[in-house]
Amino acid sequence: MDLFGQAPDASAPLAYRMRPRRLEDYVGQQALVGTGKPLRRMAETGTVRSMILWGPPGTGKTTLAEILAEESGAHLERLSAVMAGVKDIRAAVDRARAMQAQGRPTLLFLDEIHRLNKSQQDALLPHVESGLLTLIGATTENPSFEVNSALLSRARVYVLKSLEEAELVEVMRRALSDRERGLGERRIAVEWDILATLARAAAGDARRALGLLETACDFTQAEADGERLDRSALEAVIGHQASAFDKQGDHYYDLLSAIHKSVRSSRQDAALLYMARFIQGGGDPLDVIRRLAAIASEDVGNADPRALPLVMAAWDAYLRLGDHEGQRAIAHAAIHLSIAPKSHAIDQAWKRAKAFVAAQPRLEVPTYLRNAPTKLMESLGHGHGYRYAHSEPDGYPAGSAHDCWPEGLPHEAFYQPSEHGQEKRYAQLMAWRAELDVRADQGRENE
Repeated sequence: MDLFGQAPDASAPLAYRMRPRRLEDYVGQQALVGTGKPLRRMAETGTVRSMILWGPPGTGKTTLAEILAEESGAHLERLSAVMAGVKDIRAAVDRARAMQAQGRPTLLFLDEIHRLNKSQQDALLPHVESGLLTLIGATTENPSFEVNSALLSRARVYVLKSLEEAELVEVMRRALSDRERGLGERRIAVEWDILATLARAAAGDARRALGLLETACDFTQAEADGERLDRSALEAVIGHQASAFDKQGDHYYDLLSAIHKSVRSSRQDAALLYMARFIQGGGDPLDVIRRLAAIASEDVGNADPRALPLVMAAWDAYLRLGDHEGQRAIAHAAIHLSIAPKSHAIDQAWKRAKAFVAAQPRLEVPTYLRNAPTKLMESLGHGHGYRYAHSEPDGYPAGSAHDCWPEGLPHEAFYQPSEHGQEKRYAQLMAWRAELDVRADQGRENE
């Protein structure tokens, strides 16, 4: 039986048949469904609050809505913001009123909620606000930018993450052993590394992983006691990805590491080599651009302040141009970062700052830097003595008395610029301002 008491259709896709029925069967998202976590508590108490589930495809958004409806005893309405109109929403509202008369709450699962238009929102909002409908929205887009603020104010946003490789392997193992809904009756033998290869090809998407597994199992070899899924089947299903990320070849994270270290070492050709291997092996180009964004601050930093904006522009270009043309933009960014002067001063400064703050739990903001939005705060001295930099000679409030450092704490220089690229100029500016501080302090001593 499925979640709603119906016999599973053997012709339905494996991913549909294997949809979890209970939170105990749900794989991944432990920050939300683990013991004592928010969605677990809702299921246990039977009280579900309006929410928006934000995450990539195949992370279990629809499944969570169904499980929460089942475990809370609520009636579940399903709508898509793409397909449904105001008439559909009003019909769902009418059904919710009928359920309410029977003492049963209604959950409205609204897929692709970021596509909700104004008329749909106007039809929906009063009923979410009154509590007639408990909204569970699902989106792959950032709700902060894509969802109407009125809806956002009435719903808690929960972030779902792409499933890890081990979690996807577990999802496939369950499908292979489940005799009722999965492939268990076929007794298919398969090695862990083959499942791991399928998991990497699925890129965090459980639905895709099960789809790849189901297709791969069309190419199994018969054995005396069942069937065997071997590597030759992977070639038929995912082609070159099978050889790119198997245990004999280059691993996914090894290639990302090689890209990073080649760029850091200013070896642009090696960086391009590993990037091409990664992408042609089925790796997500966005994983490369994310790594380049980290490199821009970690390994180049202020030695070339253009590095980070250029990487972000390449990221945007990839999303706008599409995969084929966009890959050149990623290569553009990688070559720039490789050739650029290097400095890890920003990375080191940030580590020093975090370590310092961790050792100073009673750190307080100096009174002259505090905000004074009310008369009371002003009377307490907030903002008194603050010197506006733009009104100071050289645009700099010189002197140690205005160093913005917490009172009573020894000063520590977190940021120590290198002599490379633009950062050499930063070092000169910092030295010049330090000299202005010395002069200002000496002037006050002579007064």
